Amino acid sequence: QVQLVESGGGLVQSGGSLRLSCAASGSIFNVNARGWYRQSPGKQRELVAQITSGGSTNYADSVKGRFTISRDNAKNTMYLQMNDLKPGDTAVYYCNVRVTTFLPPALDYWGQGTQVTVSS
Repeated sequence: QVQLVESGGGLVQSGGSLRLSCAASGSIFNVNARGWYRQSPGKQRELVAQITSGGSTNYADSVKGRFTISRDNAKNTMYLQMNDLKPGDTAVYYCNVRVTTFLPPALDYWGQGTQVTVSS
């Protein structure tokens, strides 16, 4: 029933910017955290940015100062603003919503992924 739909990926030159969006259809309750992950060929999926239900944020060291995660509660949408993009940022980006369940472990919802390609 719950779906996360991503958009905003594309091809950009080094130093450019993109904004990724992740819209949730329907309501998600008992959210622990929301975040963006990325995965490039031959690499493990890594956490890029995270925002807790209380609004605290965390970023991977590689993107600090360049990426910003945010939410628009009225639109039920979260964003990842990516500035000063580097070729190393090339990956498929996935949005994630982690919810608390009655019994562990927590439940993760994932977007379908959106490709970000940064050229040299």
